[in-house]
Amino acid sequence: MLWLKAFHIIFVVCWFAGLFYLPRIFVYYAATEQAAVREQLAVMARRLYRFVTPFMFIAIALGIAMILQNPDYYLSARWMWLKLGGVAFLIVYHFVCGHYVRAINDSRNQHNHVFYRFFNEVPVLFLFAIVLLAVLKPF
Repeated sequence: MLWLKAFHIIFVVCWFAGLFYLPRIFVYYAATEQAAVREQLAVMARRLYRFVTPFMFIAIALGIAMILQNPDYYLSARWMWLKLGGVAFLIVYHFVCGHYVRAINDSRNQHNHVFYRFFNEVPVLFLFAIVLLAVLKPF
């Protein structure tokens, strides 16, 4: 169980590194007027998204494996359902990032840098909530 937990944490950290940095690339993309810089940032966003997406799936698989080690406990705990709700939201957020990556790479971006600055803060809030739920196990 501890090996599963350790690898789950490692892959969550890897996934979050992408969730934190990818929207920053969006901010820089939307803030620049230079075509060459935009092209480079679009490539960086596409490569980063492709790189971190497997981390999300591995983190989810390891999380499910941990739940299956003791499903009666985890599936009856309210904190776990709140945590899973946060994870579900982050999965949607990840795929929304993928939508923005495609839009940027197809020169269809419709958002400015201010939008992306706020969008960039969303995973931080969920990270705090999920970690506090997993560590404190309230309720």
